[in-house]
Amino acid sequence: MALSETISGFRSSRWFALVWIVPSALVVLFLLVLAARGIRASDGGQSFLTAFPGASALPSFAPVGFPAWLAWQHGLNAFFLLFIIRSGWLVRTTKRPDAYWTRNNSGLIRTPGKPVRISLNLWMHISIDTLWLLNGILFYVLIFSTGQWTRIIPTRWDVFPNAVSAALQYASLNWPVESGWVNYNSLQVLSYFLVVFIAAPLALITGIRMSPGLAARFTPIDRIFPLPVARAIHFPVMIFFAAFTVVHVTLVLATGAINNLNHMYAVNNGYGWGGFWIFAASIVIMVAAWIAAKPIVLRAIAGNFGRVGR
Repeated sequence: MALSETISGFRSSRWFALVWIVPSALVVLFLLVLAARGIRASDGGQSFLTAFPGASALPSFAPVGFPAWLAWQHGLNAFFLLFIIRSGWLVRTTKRPDAYWTRNNSGLIRTPGKPVRISLNLWMHISIDTLWLLNGILFYVLIFSTGQWTRIIPTRWDVFPNAVSAALQYASLNWPVESGWVNYNSLQVLSYFLVVFIAAPLALITGIRMSPGLAARFTPIDRIFPLPVARAIHFPVMIFFAAFTVVHVTLVLATGAINNLNHMYAVNNGYGWGGFWIFAASIVIMVAAWIAAKPIVLRAIAGNFGRVGR
């Protein structure tokens, strides 16, 4: 009886803590908004916003607008990232996988003397990662060959105070002036730079370090890049991507949804409904793929590349 009461008390305390998370977060957000509005109303705040309105000037050769290939890459990246996060979470939390995938000693993930056996969730994670990596390589080639890199790589030091200015404007709920078709605000620039050039490479490097079969090949570098370090970095990077996605989508919809969706999906600076309908179609595809990604379907796909069993 004492044990059951202890377990019940633990569960109650856990739910009690979870129940208080939402109101506590709302209180913190309310205080943050009040503080931001107070700073904006002050003389010093007004002077700061005048000196740094929130956007840093781009180089004279920076392109205006977005090409169609960038819209396609953005959509594919969103699709791949959704399933990378899903499969990564399942790999971390599933204690008894529904099935395992085995590949004999061939290809990239091989171990001398024996085949590699991994869970079906890990197979999905590695497979989607591979597609995401190919899409990313193509993205790097295209942005540096077309000048689009100037949109997400800071070229002036005033990007930092302008990013603070943009954050202050967001926090006060008086959004920065949106002109993403021409130039992102500095907070967006730093955020996209962090995602593309820091978080993504970190996810790749730590993922390769942890990859079954390949991990054994990195034994000589254990002292400078131990496997536990890779694991300790990889999971927080996944959480960062999930948090970034939530904030990114929220602000896209809250700061001029129709125009923003036209930028990202219909590659125009108008206020028609084309971008919205393409976005809606992409959501339908993601939901359908999410529902379809069941063990029975994954077994059939994975079976084309190896043996699947219990």
